[in-house]
Amino acid sequence: MKSFLIKIGRCFLYKMIERNLADCKSVLDVGCGSDSPLGKMKLSLHKEGVDVFEPAILESKKKGLHNKYRIIDILDIDKVYSEKSFDAVVALEVIEHFEKQKAIELIKKMESIAKKRVLISTPNGFLAQEILKNNPYEVHKSGWCEDELKDIGYKCYGIRGLKFIRGEKGRIKYKPWIFWGILAAISELLIFFYPKKSFGIFAVKHL
Repeated sequence: MKSFLIKIGRCFLYKMIERNLADCKSVLDVGCGSDSPLGKMKLSLHKEGVDVFEPAILESKKKGLHNKYRIIDILDIDKVYSEKSFDAVVALEVIEHFEKQKAIELIKKMESIAKKRVLISTPNGFLAQEILKNNPYEVHKSGWCEDELKDIGYKCYGIRGLKFIRGEKGRIKYKPWIFWGILAAISELLIFFYPKKSFGIFAVKHL
């Protein structure tokens, strides 16, 4: 039951990503990490992953999640990739790892590289997180809300259910887990178009 509910919780995000990449032939996965959602989808397109943390890239390579990889500081993507060189650029659970101004700079660079659209997912508001798996880049440094992303041209959707149910790493905070897990899954239907109340935000910008 637990694994089933986790799959439901991811379903909305995956469907939104697939829908927005359906007409794309290439995607740049910025801050791809070791277990990118792109690797779990049936996407007939060229996927390139970039990340600064080499162990994450090596793990992703073993899983064969992308067609090509680069180990770089993702704030330098504009030095490596030319303008409009990918149909889409995605940053899934990435911008919260930067101070606001740095994250905005990154988003602008992503928009310059993308031909069609940019996809972003991030927690709704600040969510504390420290170093994970010996990766110092996992620390959260900022929080984002719907209005901030709307102000820079993004359409926002709510994901992962009601915000108060989940805590660090998106884990259910309350017991019994099954009850709250079911509530989180059901509430995802309710908050999809009301991201102010959601745990996570999925944002899309068409270029």
